[in-house]
Amino acid sequence: MEGPWFWLVVGVLALSLASTVTQNVCQAPPGRDGVAGKPGRPGRPGLKGEQGEPGAPGIRTGIRGLKGDQGDPGPPGSPGKMGYPGPSGPMGPPGSPGLKGAKGNPGNINDQSRPAFSAVRRNPPMGGNVVIFDAIITNEEGRYQSHTGRFVCDVPGFYYFTFQVVSKWDICLSIVSSKRGQPPHSLGFCDSNSKGTFQVVSGGTVLQLQNGDQVWIEKDPVKGRIYQGPEVDSVFSGFLIFPST
Repeated sequence: MEGPWFWLVVGVLALSLASTVTQNVCQAPPGRDGVAGKPGRPGRPGLKGEQGEPGAPGIRTGIRGLKGDQGDPGPPGSPGKMGYPGPSGPMGPPGSPGLKGAKGNPGNINDQSRPAFSAVRRNPPMGGNVVIFDAIITNEEGRYQSHTGRFVCDVPGFYYFTFQVVSKWDICLSIVSSKRGQPPHSLGFCDSNSKGTFQVVSGGTVLQLQNGDQVWIEKDPVKGRIYQGPEVDSVFSGFLIFPST
């Protein structure tokens, strides 16, 4: 069975074993480490790290210095908003009298206003409490209104008003003045008449009036019956005493 192929295989195995033994006997020792290479290129920046915990405050070891000089004033700032007005303060003391002024030119009495009127009752309209003196005797500057029975002031000043009214009955009358922005003010006069004969009730007063103020005579709604006839007259008069300065 030992043919030529058998010996061929045996030869190959023998050569392989001899080669292995020869390599193990003739192997060189390990070599030394080589020289370090050149540094590589810088790498890319890494991501930003998280913020660390705050450190402990440092201990001040220096000496506090002296206060420095005051600096130069800065530029003025913008004006602030206007505040609410405060309460009014107390009135101050009166000032010292001023110097006497120059004497004025003498006035002319003919240039001054002289309102004056007088009127009687003839055929007055019926109704209402205002006593109307419809027949004018005099009406200087036309300030008395015969259709309303009212005097309307045009020249501020002090005026005198008076009336005389005839009646056969108990009667109460009033001088009434009306000022702008104020309720009417009245001054009353009364007279009793138990005999039923002619009797005169009269009254008068001085009033300070301004432009537009009115004055009239007003009767009581109950005791206000005035005699009307040809025998006697009832009269209402008024005039300026002196103007206001």
